[in-house]
Amino acid sequence: MAKLTKRAKIIQEKVDFNKAYSVDDAVSVLKEVALSNFNESVDVCINLGVDARKSDQNVRGATVLPNGTGKTVRVAVFTQGENADLAKAAGADIVGMDDLAAEVKKGVMDFDVVIASPDAMRVVGQLGQILGPRGLMPNPKVGTVTPDVAQAVKNAKSGQVRYRTDKAGIIHCSVGKVSFEGDAIQQNLQALIADLKKAKPSSAKGIYLKKITLSSTMGPGLSIDKASIGE
Repeated sequence: MAKLTKRAKIIQEKVDFNKAYSVDDAVSVLKEVALSNFNESVDVCINLGVDARKSDQNVRGATVLPNGTGKTVRVAVFTQGENADLAKAAGADIVGMDDLAAEVKKGVMDFDVVIASPDAMRVVGQLGQILGPRGLMPNPKVGTVTPDVAQAVKNAKSGQVRYRTDKAGIIHCSVGKVSFEGDAIQQNLQALIADLKKAKPSSAKGIYLKKITLSSTMGPGLSIDKASIGE
């Protein structure tokens, strides 16, 4: 029999995989099993009652988490003129048009989020095959194609997360770090769920929020008691 690692032993001792945890208890367990030398992310998987094979039941959007994600986000903005000045003032790390597109084509992409004003899409549209596979292509559905680039930059910098159902109808999203207190994670999770409920497809039937699982980067997945977040 293979020897259990230190983390595996702690998980075996601390985790009850048959239990539905409150968010606060789940965060406490994730803190106990977080033995990495870095501040692990806390991620949520939410199984939605949708048929992801149907285009009208794909759920996609963005949420500004009240307590942020704990990550430093670098933002690139495709825009020009006054909007370029406003984007820089709002905290954008990189602002440009054709010059920025040229850097992207070279493979220079030192950013985590891309925002574009509508007039810049003639330039950004040429970068779809580069930005798309990396999940960086601006999209009006998540607020990254917008005339108000300054507000979009502020949202990205303050902890906005984007979500989209995968082929199984599951949302995967970061809601903080293991260093966060339980109530901060809970507030972030509740904000995300509130937006998911607003985005519920009208054609989706039955239970919408089917299962919620909280995990850390290197830790186990813990089932969350929906009643603990008011569901």
